[in-house]
Amino acid sequence: MVTLLLIVHVLVCLALIAIVLLQGGKGAEIGATFGAGGSQTVFGASGGKNFMSRLTTWAATVFMITSLVLAFVYARPGIESIMPQQVGAPATESAEQRPAPVPAPETAPAAE
Repeated sequence: MVTLLLIVHVLVCLALIAIVLLQGGKGAEIGATFGAGGSQTVFGASGGKNFMSRLTTWAATVFMITSLVLAFVYARPGIESIMPQQVGAPATESAEQRPAPVPAPETAPAAE
């Protein structure tokens, strides 16, 4: 179930990127990209702006829903993470491997 949701999430993410990149700027329409004389001819009489904006809205909605569902699924305590819960403890040193303690330096008597 989670794998299917991840696959849908990645596909919608890629589709959203492609949809946004296909949209023209304020001055250019998508029809000019395909060599059409008018911007109304590529996506019908309503034009590409309405179609592309609806497609963007639907893709963004599905992307947000899959993001929220994945966040809730992985927040449950029973799901394993790829990140370790804690870093392994350092290996303890045996008495033979420890270096000998360094004696403290002697302090000189204070001059009066």
